Amino acid sequence: MPTVLRTGPYRFYFYSHEPNEPPHIHIDRERFSAKFWLLPVGLANNIGFSAKELRKLDSLVREHQETLLEAWYGYFGRQS
Repeated sequence: MPTVLRTGPYRFYFYSHEPNEPPHIHIDRERFSAKFWLLPVGLANNIGFSAKELRKLDSLVREHQETLLEAWYGYFGRQS
């Protein structure tokens, strides 16, 4: 599980065994977890985050989208 970014209480990462899915990022804080697609940015899954916090996470994903995509393509290549 390569960690791509840490900001505040959040850890942004992807699983190394998910190359056949479109580019996405997992975000954890304590016992909460969310998954966001990166192209276009959108929520894929949520476990426990409030709507308010999901809006914050969406904003963070958009802010760091380029870095997150670079990490994804650097790890999996452009075919994913």
